[in-house]
Amino acid sequence: MPASATNTLRVAVLADSDTRWKWGALTAHRLAPEASEVRLDGFLLRGRATPTARQLREVGVRSDSLREVTGLEFLRAMKEAAYDIVLLSLVGGGVQAMLHGLRRAWDGRTKRPVVVTGYVGVVYEKLADGLLLRHGADLVLANSRQDADRFRAVYEGVGADASSVTEVALPFLGGRPYTGADDPAAERRPYTVVFAVQPSVPDNRRDRTYLLNRLIGHARLHPDREVLLKLRSKPGEHTTHIEELPYQKLAEKLPGGLPANFRLAYGNMGEVLDTTDLLVTVSSTAALESLHRRIPTVVLTDLGIRETLGNHHFVGSGCLASWDQLDAGYEPAPDPRWVARQGVMAGGTSGTNSGAGSYATAFDAARARVAKLVAGPELPPLAPYYTPVTAPGYLPGILARHHLGPDGAPLPGAPAADRQAGPVRQIVRRAARGAYRHGVQRVAPVIRRMGEL
Repeated sequence: MPASATNTLRVAVLADSDTRWKWGALTAHRLAPEASEVRLDGFLLRGRATPTARQLREVGVRSDSLREVTGLEFLRAMKEAAYDIVLLSLVGGGVQAMLHGLRRAWDGRTKRPVVVTGYVGVVYEKLADGLLLRHGADLVLANSRQDADRFRAVYEGVGADASSVTEVALPFLGGRPYTGADDPAAERRPYTVVFAVQPSVPDNRRDRTYLLNRLIGHARLHPDREVLLKLRSKPGEHTTHIEELPYQKLAEKLPGGLPANFRLAYGNMGEVLDTTDLLVTVSSTAALESLHRRIPTVVLTDLGIRETLGNHHFVGSGCLASWDQLDAGYEPAPDPRWVARQGVMAGGTSGTNSGAGSYATAFDAARARVAKLVAGPELPPLAPYYTPVTAPGYLPGILARHHLGPDGAPLPGAPAADRQAGPVRQIVRRAARGAYRHGVQRVAPVIRRMGEL
């Protein structure tokens, strides 16, 4: 019996990192009608950033099942199982490969699932490339009014159907609004400054050491404050982006030790924000989570306002400032118009299609659209913009990385997708992934330094 014939919405989420698993799983629940139960099956795409058990626990998202798969194993599962929604929470190339693979897997099927994709946070680079690689899904989710406008402009500009663009908000926004001095709990703890790091921004030792030294300097200058370095992953783990120079390793090598009011922090970002009085970052999506709670939020300008850093996205936000200003006691005041266009701010406008809704209604349009597609007649075959005709020099390489041919079928000699990996193969895979991560964090930086001699 099709899942849509019951009161349970069956959703499959394919993710390739801890952050994308969190986004995909939470989005799946946001898209479900209020009267429906959700059966959530999670699939973790095997690769360099496949989350560890610790990372999955830290994310804190539960599913009815969760297993690690290759792309071909996922496609086989989607061919055999009945789902209402398939949510692709991957990098652009992965989304494109799965769209072509799913089109092939569902060929001749009378009723296929609704396919949804989107972005886990701020879109500040590779806008056209990433969007066109996601084209072909039934819904391409935009996390704000600003993103929705940009997404439609890209699709329409190349003559692609833009009707899939659907405005929502980041699914993990929420938590207790910050009340500052009016919060009784704040009186029982020190003023807390949190620096939310990013794995790949900045991408060099000099700049990362500079930021770390400024954070430690702030702790020494304000001994009455608690200063936290909020880390994304432990050495040897990867998240959405590769981290070659973990801050905790840089901190170990700093002379003079660390001040008593400075500490490293792991854990769920939402829990850290519960006791945060000032959030500082270069350009992390954590800034949007913080703004949504009305926590004073600073996006640093010390290294310039540059596209490569992503902090250019916050131009006009009222949040741009330097460590010198923070050391002197500066607290930012976000611009309400900018914030509204980003789909954040608890109790304020969320940037929904109506332009006047709250965050609680941000998913209403997407939820209604999904419900209509699930309950409706047969959906047409998936139709990505990229085909062997429109991108003959680009698409085959993307598909080949996932062992797919130009028609979406498995390539000859592709790894078998019809059996579960045995114990020996699983051990070899874990060892290979560990060797890769060691190479990224240990070997690659050494080779890069030698090349600069």
